[in-house]
Amino acid sequence: MLATLERPGNARRRDPVSQEGSVVLRTMTQSTEHDSPVDPWADETEAERQLRFETDALPFLDQLYSAAMRMTRNPQDAEDLVQETFAKAFAAFHQFKPGTNLKAWLYRILTNTFINTYRKKQREPQQSMAEDVEDWQLARAESHTSTGLKSAEMEALEHLPDSDVKNALQQLPEDFRLAVYLADVEGFPYKEIAEIMDT
Repeated sequence: MLATLERPGNARRRDPVSQEGSVVLRTMTQSTEHDSPVDPWADETEAERQLRFETDALPFLDQLYSAAMRMTRNPQDAEDLVQETFAKAFAAFHQFKPGTNLKAWLYRILTNTFINTYRKKQREPQQSMAEDVEDWQLARAESHTSTGLKSAEMEALEHLPDSDVKNALQQLPEDFRLAVYLADVEGFPYKEIAEIMDT
């Protein structure tokens, strides 16, 4: 038998008989080879899993789209990012542990997908044949500053007044800037940010 001490404020579920500020002693039995873990979703059919995904995950669609818009600053890229996020989430939904934070799990997939896409775009710059580009296209491209490859954090930093804060944030690595974004813009608690960023 294992025993753990938890403060009620740190526990995910509050024990109804515990007093506020008291320490709760929880006991757990170690499973032996004779015990079988009870997984309510083990016998779930594909249709049942699909229905559960639609019921549980789809309500977060608008929130994920808003976050994707802040990351990509482009409606089409945001839609693509959310679509890829939901495709990956559905494919891995059998690995999701019911009772854990589904919103943080989805944001983690969204964030990792965005980072991977951003890195891929950085490695593979857009190319075109020189003979296919005409003078008017060169002039138009010269006068246009693309925000498609810039993240929402970089766009926000560019609009800040010149200050030590702006310089300090720009010097942070991408992952740290993303953590600041998730905390200050999205309002996630630090524990959920750690889950989202897999740290």
